[in-house]
Amino acid sequence: MSKTVNDRLSKLLVQAYFVLITVAVLYLLYGHFFQADKIAYVDSGKILNEYKGAVTAKKEYQSKAKVWQANIDTLTERVKSSIANYEKTLAKMSPKEQALAKELIQTKQKQLTDYQKAIQDNARAEDTKLTQRVVADVNSFLLDYGKRNHYKMILIANQSGTIAYAREGLDITASVLDELNSGYASK
Repeated sequence: MSKTVNDRLSKLLVQAYFVLITVAVLYLLYGHFFQADKIAYVDSGKILNEYKGAVTAKKEYQSKAKVWQANIDTLTERVKSSIANYEKTLAKMSPKEQALAKELIQTKQKQLTDYQKAIQDNARAEDTKLTQRVVADVNSFLLDYGKRNHYKMILIANQSGTIAYAREGLDITASVLDELNSGYASK
């Protein structure tokens, strides 16, 4: 009788293992094929306004822009001063001196215009460089964040309306900003 009981117990154990393995395989298949993919979005405007790296880049740009503007203001004052001086002494100058002074003022005005254009070009290039650095940092972070949190896709919403509607809970901007800023602070 003990052999019959042992045989039945063995069969029951085998059946239990089979059921357990079948349930585990079905659970894994369900998880793989039927679970919804994780998709989310971030608000690019909030990221660029609230990310500490972007704020620092803006301050860096504004600091440089103040220096550039101060240089332009100085050169503008010099040109205005030359014009005022020319107008004061115009009556006392010979025609040759008037022509030379006028030519000198025109040269200074052209230099000022050329300098202003160069500063504008430099400002655009600097703004582009800083913006690209911030965008590259954010994109790199989002790639890592998406992998760590098992997102299939993270979209970027902007003011152009690239996302017309999203169910509540899909906006992960706050969470991304928290991690992004804490990572920036530790740099």
